[in-house]
Amino acid sequence: MDLRHARTFVTVAELGTVSRAAVRLHIAQPALSRQIRDLEEELDLKLFDRVGRRLVLTGEGEQLLGDCRALLNCASAIGERAQQLRRGDAGILKVAASPQFIEGTLSGFLDRHTQRYPNVRVKVIEAIAWSDTLGMLERGEIHLGQNLLGVVQPDDARFANRPLEVVDLLAACHTPLLLGKSGAIEIAHLATQPLLVLDTSFLSRRTFDAACRLAGIEANVVFESRTPHTLLAMAESGHGVAIVPSAVRIDRYPLHIVRVTDGGKPLREHLAVFWDKRRSLPSYATAFCDMLAEYVREVFPISRPSEP
Repeated sequence: MDLRHARTFVTVAELGTVSRAAVRLHIAQPALSRQIRDLEEELDLKLFDRVGRRLVLTGEGEQLLGDCRALLNCASAIGERAQQLRRGDAGILKVAASPQFIEGTLSGFLDRHTQRYPNVRVKVIEAIAWSDTLGMLERGEIHLGQNLLGVVQPDDARFANRPLEVVDLLAACHTPLLLGKSGAIEIAHLATQPLLVLDTSFLSRRTFDAACRLAGIEANVVFESRTPHTLLAMAESGHGVAIVPSAVRIDRYPLHIVRVTDGGKPLREHLAVFWDKRRSLPSYATAFCDMLAEYVREVFPISRPSEP
Protein backbone atom coordinates (compact mmCIF):
# COMPACT_ATOMS: atom_id res chain seq x y z
CA MET A 1 0.00 0.00 0.00
CA ASP A 2 1.25 3.48 -0.89
CA LEU A 3 1.65 5.42 2.36
CA ARG A 4 0.39 8.59 0.62
CA HIS A 5 -2.90 6.84 -0.09
CA ALA A 6 -3.17 5.68 3.51
CA ARG A 7 -2.43 9.21 4.80
CA THR A 8 -5.01 10.71 2.44
CA PHE A 9 -7.62 8.17 3.52
CA VAL A 10 -7.08 8.89 7.24
CA THR A 11 -7.10 12.66 6.72
CA VAL A 12 -10.34 12.63 4.70
CA ALA A 13 -11.96 10.35 7.29
CA GLU A 14 -10.98 12.74 10.09
CA LEU A 15 -11.98 16.00 8.32
CA GLY A 16 -14.98 14.72 6.37
CA THR A 17 -14.42 16.68 3.14
CA VAL A 18 -12.00 16.56 0.25
CA SER A 19 -11.47 20.32 0.29
CA ARG A 20 -10.35 20.48 3.93
CA ALA A 21 -8.16 17.38 3.54
CA ALA A 22 -6.52 18.90 0.43
CA VAL A 23 -5.64 22.06 2.40
CA ARG A 24 -4.10 20.07 5.25
CA LEU A 25 -2.10 17.79 2.93
CA HIS A 26 -1.10 20.68 0.59
CA ILE A 27 -2.29 18.92 -2.57
CA ALA A 28 -4.92 19.79 -5.19
CA GLN A 29 -8.43 18.42 -4.71
CA PRO A 30 -8.47 16.45 -8.01
CA ALA A 31 -5.19 14.72 -7.03
CA LEU A 32 -6.58 13.90 -3.60
CA SER A 33 -9.80 12.46 -5.06
CA ARG A 34 -7.72 10.39 -7.48
CA GLN A 35 -5.69 8.95 -4.58
CA ILE A 36 -8.90 7.87 -2.83
CA ARG A 37 -10.14 6.18 -6.03
CA ASP A 38 -6.78 4.46 -6.51
CA LEU A 39 -6.88 3.12 -2.95
CA GLU A 40 -10.44 1.84 -3.38
CA GLU A 41 -9.45 0.10 -6.60
CA GLU A 42 -6.37 -1.42 -4.98
CA LEU A 43 -8.40 -2.76 -2.06
CA ASP A 44 -11.48 -3.49 -4.16
CA LEU A 45 -13.60 -1.82 -1.48
CA LYS A 46 -15.74 1.27 -1.27
CA LEU A 47 -14.41 3.38 1.57
CA PHE A 48 -16.68 6.47 1.57
CA ASP A 49 -20.32 7.36 0.95
CA ARG A 50 -21.18 10.92 -0.05
CA VAL A 51 -23.83 12.41 2.25
CA GLY A 52 -24.56 15.98 1.16
CA ARG A 53 -21.25 17.77 0.97
CA ARG A 54 -19.52 15.37 3.33
CA LEU A 55 -17.80 12.04 2.88
CA VAL A 56 -18.84 9.40 5.43
CA LEU A 57 -16.96 6.16 6.01
CA THR A 58 -18.60 2.97 4.87
CA GLY A 59 -18.64 0.00 7.21
CA GLU A 60 -15.56 -1.39 5.51
CA GLY A 61 -13.88 2.00 5.69
CA GLU A 62 -14.48 2.22 9.44
CA GLN A 63 -12.84 -1.15 9.96
CA LEU A 64 -9.79 -0.17 7.90
CA LEU A 65 -9.33 3.25 9.51
CA GLY A 66 -7.65 1.90 12.65
CA ASP A 67 -5.32 -0.30 10.62
CA CYS A 68 -4.26 2.61 8.42
CA ARG A 69 -3.60 4.78 11.46
CA ALA A 70 -1.42 2.02 12.91
CA LEU A 71 0.41 1.74 9.59
CA LEU A 72 1.16 5.47 9.54
CA ASN A 73 2.31 5.41 13.17
CA CYS A 74 4.62 2.52 12.38
CA ALA A 75 6.04 4.32 9.35
CA SER A 76 6.61 7.42 11.47
CA ALA A 77 8.39 5.36 14.13
CA ILE A 78 10.63 3.80 11.48
CA GLY A 79 11.50 7.25 10.19
CA GLU A 80 12.39 8.46 13.68
CA ARG A 81 14.45 5.32 14.27
CA ALA A 82 16.34 5.83 11.01
CA GLN A 83 17.05 9.43 12.00
CA GLN A 84 18.50 8.25 15.31
CA LEU A 85 20.66 5.70 13.50
CA ARG A 86 21.94 8.40 11.13
CA ARG A 87 22.98 10.46 14.15
CA GLY A 88 24.86 7.43 15.45
CA ASP A 89 23.53 7.65 19.00
CA ALA A 90 21.03 4.79 18.97
CA GLY A 91 21.19 1.05 18.36
CA ILE A 92 22.36 -2.26 19.77
CA LEU A 93 26.08 -2.85 20.29
CA LYS A 94 27.30 -6.41 20.87
CA VAL A 95 30.65 -6.76 22.63
CA ALA A 96 32.50 -9.97 23.54
CA ALA A 97 35.02 -9.80 26.39
CA SER A 98 36.85 -12.03 28.82
CA PRO A 99 35.30 -12.64 32.27
CA GLN A 100 38.11 -10.76 34.01
CA PHE A 101 37.75 -7.75 31.70
CA ILE A 102 34.00 -7.72 32.26
CA GLU A 103 34.50 -7.85 36.02
CA GLY A 104 37.40 -5.42 36.30
CA THR A 105 36.56 -2.91 33.57
CA LEU A 106 33.21 -3.18 31.78
CA SER A 107 31.18 -3.49 34.98
CA GLY A 108 32.27 0.02 35.95
CA PHE A 109 32.36 1.47 32.45
CA LEU A 110 28.87 0.60 31.23
CA ASP A 111 27.09 3.08 33.51
CA ARG A 112 29.28 5.90 32.23
CA HIS A 113 28.58 4.89 28.65
CA THR A 114 24.83 4.71 29.26
CA GLN A 115 24.80 8.23 30.68
CA ARG A 116 26.34 9.60 27.49
CA TYR A 117 24.55 7.28 25.03
CA PRO A 118 21.23 6.34 26.65
CA ASN A 119 19.80 5.08 23.34
CA VAL A 120 22.62 2.59 22.68
CA ARG A 121 21.99 -0.79 24.32
CA VAL A 122 25.23 -2.65 24.95
CA LYS A 123 24.94 -6.42 25.00
CA VAL A 124 27.99 -8.00 26.64
CA ILE A 125 28.89 -11.60 25.76
CA GLU A 126 31.39 -13.58 27.82
CA ALA A 127 34.17 -15.18 25.77
CA ILE A 128 37.02 -16.97 27.51
CA ALA A 129 39.12 -18.03 24.52
CA TRP A 130 40.06 -15.89 21.52
CA SER A 131 38.81 -18.65 19.23
CA ASP A 132 35.30 -18.01 20.60
CA THR A 133 35.58 -14.26 19.95
CA LEU A 134 37.10 -14.85 16.53
CA GLY A 135 34.21 -17.07 15.47
CA MET A 136 31.63 -14.52 16.58
CA LEU A 137 33.42 -11.72 14.72
CA GLU A 138 33.63 -13.76 11.52
CA ARG A 139 29.94 -14.73 11.71
CA GLY A 140 28.89 -11.14 12.36
CA GLU A 141 27.36 -12.02 15.74
CA ILE A 142 29.25 -9.23 17.54
CA HIS A 143 30.55 -5.80 16.62
CA LEU A 144 33.58 -5.73 18.93
CA GLY A 145 35.78 -8.31 20.62
CA GLN A 146 38.26 -7.64 23.44
CA ASN A 147 41.50 -9.53 23.96
CA LEU A 148 45.25 -9.03 24.08
CA LEU A 149 46.68 -7.32 21.02
CA GLY A 150 49.01 -10.20 20.26
CA VAL A 151 46.22 -12.70 19.56
CA VAL A 152 46.00 -11.33 15.99
CA GLN A 153 49.09 -11.49 13.82
CA PRO A 154 50.19 -8.11 12.38
CA ASP A 155 49.81 -9.41 8.81
CA ASP A 156 46.19 -10.52 9.36
CA ALA A 157 44.25 -8.06 7.20
CA ARG A 158 40.82 -9.18 8.38
CA PHE A 159 40.73 -7.24 11.63
CA ALA A 160 41.23 -3.69 12.75
CA ASN A 161 41.89 -2.83 16.38
CA ARG A 162 41.96 -0.08 18.96
CA PRO A 163 44.87 -0.61 21.41
CA LEU A 164 44.10 -0.01 25.07
CA GLU A 165 46.49 -0.07 28.03
CA VAL A 166 49.18 -2.62 28.82
CA VAL A 167 48.61 -5.65 31.05
CA ASP A 168 51.48 -6.89 33.22
CA LEU A 169 51.97 -10.42 34.43
CA LEU A 170 51.77 -10.57 38.23
CA ALA A 171 52.79 -13.25 40.71
CA ALA A 172 50.56 -13.55 43.78
CA CYS A 173 51.25 -15.71 46.83
CA HIS A 174 50.17 -16.14 50.42
CA THR A 175 53.56 -15.32 51.92
CA PRO A 176 55.92 -12.38 51.35
CA LEU A 177 58.77 -14.63 50.24
CA LEU A 178 58.61 -13.54 46.62
CA LEU A 179 58.72 -9.81 47.17
CA GLY A 180 61.72 -8.46 45.31
CA LYS A 181 63.11 -5.01 44.83
CA SER A 182 60.49 -2.47 43.80
CA GLY A 183 57.81 -5.15 43.93
CA ALA A 184 59.22 -7.19 41.04
CA ILE A 185 60.73 -10.65 40.62
CA GLU A 186 62.74 -12.15 37.80
CA ILE A 187 61.08 -15.04 36.03
CA ALA A 188 64.16 -17.23 36.65
CA HIS A 189 63.54 -16.94 40.41
CA LEU A 190 60.08 -18.48 39.97
CA ALA A 191 61.44 -21.75 38.58
CA THR A 192 61.47 -23.64 41.89
CA GLN A 193 58.13 -22.31 43.10
CA PRO A 194 54.88 -24.29 42.66
CA LEU A 195 53.11 -22.29 39.98
CA LEU A 196 49.38 -21.88 39.44
CA VAL A 197 48.85 -20.75 35.85
CA LEU A 198 46.19 -20.18 33.22
CA ASP A 199 45.92 -22.81 30.51
CA THR A 200 47.56 -22.42 27.13
CA SER A 201 44.44 -20.97 25.46
CA PHE A 202 45.44 -17.65 27.12
CA LEU A 203 48.00 -15.50 25.34
CA SER A 204 49.38 -14.38 28.73
CA ARG A 205 50.22 -18.03 29.50
CA ARG A 206 51.93 -18.48 26.15
CA THR A 207 53.91 -15.30 26.79
CA PHE A 208 54.97 -16.66 30.19
CA ASP A 209 56.04 -19.99 28.66
CA ALA A 210 58.02 -18.25 25.94
CA ALA A 211 59.86 -16.15 28.54
CA CYS A 212 60.68 -19.32 30.50
CA ARG A 213 62.14 -20.95 27.39
CA LEU A 214 64.24 -17.89 26.60
CA ALA A 215 65.49 -17.82 30.19
CA GLY A 216 66.39 -21.51 29.93
CA ILE A 217 64.16 -22.60 32.81
CA GLU A 218 61.42 -25.16 33.17
CA ALA A 219 58.46 -23.80 35.12
CA ASN A 220 57.18 -25.91 38.01
CA VAL A 221 53.50 -25.84 37.01
CA VAL A 222 51.36 -27.66 39.57
CA PHE A 223 47.90 -26.47 38.51
CA GLU A 224 46.22 -25.00 35.43
CA SER A 225 42.85 -23.30 35.12
CA ARG A 226 40.79 -21.23 32.70
CA THR A 227 39.63 -19.02 35.58
CA PRO A 228 42.07 -16.55 37.17
CA HIS A 229 40.09 -16.44 40.44
CA THR A 230 40.51 -20.19 40.83
CA LEU A 231 44.27 -19.65 40.76
CA LEU A 232 44.01 -16.84 43.32
CA ALA A 233 41.88 -18.98 45.64
CA MET A 234 44.47 -21.75 45.41
CA ALA A 235 47.24 -19.28 46.18
CA GLU A 236 45.29 -17.92 49.14
CA SER A 237 45.16 -21.45 50.55
CA GLY A 238 48.92 -21.79 50.20
CA HIS A 239 49.03 -24.16 47.22
CA GLY A 240 51.45 -22.11 45.17
CA VAL A 241 52.10 -18.87 43.32
CA ALA A 242 49.34 -17.63 40.99
CA ILE A 243 50.47 -16.07 37.71
CA VAL A 244 47.70 -13.74 36.53
CA PRO A 245 47.34 -10.59 34.39
CA SER A 246 47.07 -7.20 36.07
CA ALA A 247 43.60 -6.81 34.51
CA VAL A 248 42.29 -9.25 37.14
CA ARG A 249 40.97 -7.98 40.48
CA ILE A 250 43.20 -9.38 43.25
CA ASP A 251 42.32 -6.96 46.06
CA ARG A 252 39.71 -9.31 47.56
CA TYR A 253 42.41 -11.89 48.29
CA PRO A 254 44.98 -11.44 51.11
CA LEU A 255 47.91 -12.06 48.78
CA HIS A 256 51.32 -10.51 48.23
CA ILE A 257 51.71 -9.32 44.65
CA VAL A 258 54.82 -8.69 42.58
CA ARG A 259 55.40 -7.90 38.93
CA VAL A 260 57.08 -10.63 36.87
CA THR A 261 60.11 -9.39 34.94
CA ASP A 262 62.58 -10.84 32.48
CA GLY A 263 65.95 -9.13 32.41
CA GLY A 264 64.48 -6.32 34.46
CA LYS A 265 61.70 -5.67 31.94
CA PRO A 266 58.06 -6.38 32.84
CA LEU A 267 56.31 -9.20 30.98
CA ARG A 268 53.41 -7.28 29.45
CA GLU A 269 50.98 -7.20 26.56
CA HIS A 270 48.68 -4.52 25.20
CA LEU A 271 44.95 -4.97 25.49
CA ALA A 272 42.91 -4.16 22.39
CA VAL A 273 39.40 -4.09 20.97
CA PHE A 274 39.00 -5.78 17.59
CA TRP A 275 36.44 -5.61 14.80
CA ASP A 276 36.06 -7.20 11.37
CA LYS A 277 37.15 -4.70 8.70
CA ARG A 278 35.01 -6.47 6.13
CA ARG A 279 31.85 -5.34 7.92
CA SER A 280 30.70 -1.78 8.42
CA LEU A 281 31.02 -0.60 12.01
CA PRO A 282 28.21 1.61 13.41
CA SER A 283 29.37 5.06 14.45
CA TYR A 284 28.22 4.39 18.01
CA ALA A 285 30.63 1.42 18.09
CA THR A 286 33.52 3.76 17.28
CA ALA A 287 32.35 6.10 20.02
CA PHE A 288 32.23 3.14 22.41
CA CYS A 289 35.89 2.33 21.65
CA ASP A 290 36.92 5.94 22.24
CA MET A 291 35.14 6.09 25.59
CA LEU A 292 36.46 2.70 26.64
CA ALA A 293 40.05 3.71 25.86
CA GLU A 294 39.60 6.84 27.97
CA TYR A 295 38.14 4.84 30.86
CA VAL A 296 40.87 2.18 30.73
CA ARG A 297 43.54 4.89 30.96
CA GLU A 298 41.92 6.04 34.20
CA VAL A 299 41.52 2.69 35.96
CA PHE A 300 44.42 0.54 34.74
CA PRO A 301 46.14 -1.42 36.04
CA ILE A 302 43.29 -3.04 37.93
CA SER A 303 45.81 -4.76 40.24
CA ARG A 304 49.23 -3.45 41.24
CA PRO A 305 52.23 -4.86 43.13
CA SER A 306 51.88 -4.80 46.91
CA GLU A 307 53.54 -2.00 48.82
CA PRO A 308 56.95 -3.03 50.24
